[in-house]
Amino acid sequence: MGKIVGRDALISAIEALLGEAVGGHGATVVLRGEPGIGKTVLLEHAVHSGRERGMRVLRVTGVQAEGQIPYAGLDQLLRPVRTAAVGAGSPYRRAVDVLGLLGEADEPVLLAVEDAHWLDAETWETLTFLGRRVGSDQIAVLMAVRDGEDVDRRLAAAGMPELRLDPLPAADAGILLDRHAPDLVATLRARVLDEAAGNPLGVVELGSAAARFGGPALLPSSLPLSARVERTFAGLVAELPPLTRDLLLLAALNDGSSLDEIRAAGAILTGAEVPTEAIQPAVTSRLVTVDEQYELRFRHPLLRSALRQQAAPGDRRRMHAALAEVLGDSPIRRLWHRASAVPGRDEALARELTVLAADAVQRQTVAFALAAANRAVQLSEDPAERARRQIWAVHAAHEQGDPQTARRILTEIDDRELRAPDRVRVVFMRDHYFPGVSNGPERLPAYAGMIRTMLDGGDPDMAVQAMCDIALGVHYSNAPAHIREQLVDAALALGLDEDSPRLTAILGLIAPVEQGAVVLERLRRFVHRTDIPPTWRADLTVAAWAVGAFEIAATIGLASATDLRHQGRIGTLSVSLNAAAAAHASLGDTRSALPLAAESIALATEIGQRTWVLGGILITAQAEALRGDTESARRRAAEAEQALSSARRFPMLSLVQRARGLAALAEGHAEDAFRQLLRVFDPADTAYFPHQHLHLLGHLAEAAVLGGLLDELRPVAEQLEPVAERSQSPALRVGLGYARAVLTGDYETALADDLTDWPFDRARLQLTYGSVLRRSFRISESRPLLRAAATTFDALGATPWADRARAELRASGETRRKPMDTLDALTPQEQQIARLAAEGLSNREIGERLFLSPRTVSTHLYRIYPKVNVRSRAELARVITAGLSVA
Repeated sequence: MGKIVGRDALISAIEALLGEAVGGHGATVVLRGEPGIGKTVLLEHAVHSGRERGMRVLRVTGVQAEGQIPYAGLDQLLRPVRTAAVGAGSPYRRAVDVLGLLGEADEPVLLAVEDAHWLDAETWETLTFLGRRVGSDQIAVLMAVRDGEDVDRRLAAAGMPELRLDPLPAADAGILLDRHAPDLVATLRARVLDEAAGNPLGVVELGSAAARFGGPALLPSSLPLSARVERTFAGLVAELPPLTRDLLLLAALNDGSSLDEIRAAGAILTGAEVPTEAIQPAVTSRLVTVDEQYELRFRHPLLRSALRQQAAPGDRRRMHAALAEVLGDSPIRRLWHRASAVPGRDEALARELTVLAADAVQRQTVAFALAAANRAVQLSEDPAERARRQIWAVHAAHEQGDPQTARRILTEIDDRELRAPDRVRVVFMRDHYFPGVSNGPERLPAYAGMIRTMLDGGDPDMAVQAMCDIALGVHYSNAPAHIREQLVDAALALGLDEDSPRLTAILGLIAPVEQGAVVLERLRRFVHRTDIPPTWRADLTVAAWAVGAFEIAATIGLASATDLRHQGRIGTLSVSLNAAAAAHASLGDTRSALPLAAESIALATEIGQRTWVLGGILITAQAEALRGDTESARRRAAEAEQALSSARRFPMLSLVQRARGLAALAEGHAEDAFRQLLRVFDPADTAYFPHQHLHLLGHLAEAAVLGGLLDELRPVAEQLEPVAERSQSPALRVGLGYARAVLTGDYETALADDLTDWPFDRARLQLTYGSVLRRSFRISESRPLLRAAATTFDALGATPWADRARAELRASGETRRKPMDTLDALTPQEQQIARLAAEGLSNREIGERLFLSPRTVSTHLYRIYPKVNVRSRAELARVITAGLSVA
């Protein structure tokens, strides 16, 4: 390749990227800039350099026409390798499969993606997810994108490093022009440089046109440069034979690059066989290339764009119809070309697209489902059906995490065309996406009425989904009892079987006290059932946490997470992990809670679930406080408080106070801890939240006994006695048992309860009672309790509590050495990998669980072993098992 003018720094960065990948340190870089700025040239340089380094090069070009076909780009990218190894499922599941596939050959790989902004959404998500996980793989990902607002949003979500291409300096632009049009007169040369403004493609194409046609080739100067270069390309195409022009337009409109496919469509248009040689004039003119597999590539994307834009609408429709006819073995591609060939509305085709959209949701290609639904709306003849399809499109946008599209569609719906239940659905969705002053707890009775209207209109499935959607919001609304009763009545009117997991989840969130006993009894039946869909089990996990059944929440949450990981449902997986992490933290198990919370935050951040990111931050703060990392816990609590206060989500401030109270307890500041936690129990406080009373009484009671505040604890505990009786909440039962013990001094009764699933609370009782016995000079009786407490707290990673137990033992005359905790040297992700490896999972199995490549897992283990002073999986398992044993 000839030297690329003016791009030395960018070339060095690309060479470094390739070199790192060859050395086993993969990375992803996005080349970004305006059309014609040189992205294609740099991408070609990377391809050439990668091959010289012995890298396997896989490449794909995004095409507008294929932007709606799910995984069209990925399929083309992987065509040279064994695509059978890439299974079905979500983009995230496929990304892990691709990492495994590319790692099997044990050779460095370059994924070169041109016009990535035109990739279908599923391919984009797959590649960007993959690109963030190639750190330990021999994979370089180089993606070229144009500037634009849509690209800004995509890249902001992708979070990948960028290399921006700026216009060439004047001197470099002059060198480039002289290389391609050396004989221009000075005035024309200056004009070309002025018009091109440092854009390399503009310099080359406008300079070449000026050399051939003189000054008129540069008119009109008012056109944007990209439009002028497109016009130049169009002029080159105009010189070609008519059949060649038709083939180029077919190629521009096609969602594939097969020359044989294009020739077959050309034969339908002309009624005669089209020879391969018919494309040769375009190859000779350097407009396209055709490789040995007969794959056609445009020399520059602007040529494809010029052909599409300048073709008459009738010609485009004829081309789409011809392509549809040759794609009989590819139903989705065929349907899209048929839809593009229709000149007006077509209700039958709209119905086909609606069915296809529904199927796409089941196949987890939500972006494609949204595109199909939108096109079905455009083709709809029946106004009522059009409105229903728009509503469906809003749901598809919601599933994709695309609030902008959802809001746009909601503003386009004509309410006059809606049936009564559909009108209710639209009002419900507008309340969600356009919240106003009337969207607080006072709006909840209206929701109950809306759900009944959906039922009366014969739409029970949507009514159930609507109730599921609002349940968590109701939980955190501090709604008064009479409103919760109305919503419970609406839930019971849904017609669900009383053993329905969905009804159980709804009731557990809406009314954890009033319906707690019923919900708990059903949860115990559901806990080990594997026939419940994992998305429903995720809802059950949140409900189990809400009612204080933490052990059940942890069990169901981890079980559902396994299936959700396999399916690649990252959105629901982040929710399930969040609830499981909250359950473990509420059980005092910091070692399990922190890795789960870290993964939940990472996945929620990945797809923009800000609410669950905040939830994960607060769970992390809770676990860090228990571990003794109080500075970090307070910092996270303050971060969450700012976000929640600005959004006026005051009940969730109870979780901020939980973290602050535990941090104060960890530091031994008992009175401060009591005051922080008591805010959650004070109706006059912004952090007041009765549902958290089920969870926090044990911590409040501990702060009271340590701070000498039992008189203030007593009325709180007394008020919660009937709540415990009604709700049967396990967490409140355990908390009340501790509170009664410290208020009455009867620790024996509390310890006689079955606390097998509550090791932290059992150890807290042992520590408190052991301390009382030691201070009463019953030394021999205190020591077994204090030893057991220290052992349990150490195993859970609750270091400040373990230190208190050891201090009490020292005061009793017995010294107990603090164990070396090698696991604390590991990051949360390393801890998770270490645990899975200790369980006997292979690198591939660990990678499938955590959306990592086997090579990345191997690299992590290579770093983990010396940190914990082991040399094998067997030794690691012994260390992990020793750390997890709880007395």
